[in-house]
Amino acid sequence: MIYTKGGKRYTIPSDEIQNLMDKLKLSKGEALDLWLADNELIECEEQKALDTKAKKQPTEKTSSGQRKAPSKPRITKISDEKKAVFDTVLHNLDRCPDVYPENIEVVKENKLIFVHINGKIIKIDIIEQKKK
Repeated sequence: MIYTKGGKRYTIPSDEIQNLMDKLKLSKGEALDLWLADNELIECEEQKALDTKAKKQPTEKTSSGQRKAPSKPRITKISDEKKAVFDTVLHNLDRCPDVYPENIEVVKENKLIFVHINGKIIKIDIIEQKKK
């Protein structure tokens, strides 16, 4: 469809005009003006005001431009060997001099132990190397 406005000729797809008329209940002239304004071929004061207002609103910025999906909780598999080593270390710590059961703190089960000796903290971290 060829449309002339203000001495200029515009080629506008008829199906898009019909779609605007059906969906928004617009007259043919209003649909043509809306299409021209949406495609920035004419200036519309109402759209300018809305654009100015939208630019003033704060936006949420992310690195990819999309919202990050919530991550699934990680399930750690602890081998029987690691459990056995952790239990052995934990039960035999009080055999060391100046180490008492009340000074032993298990921070993370099967992983991390803090021992308080003479105002110092000693950290024992048990790590199992996995095969690649």
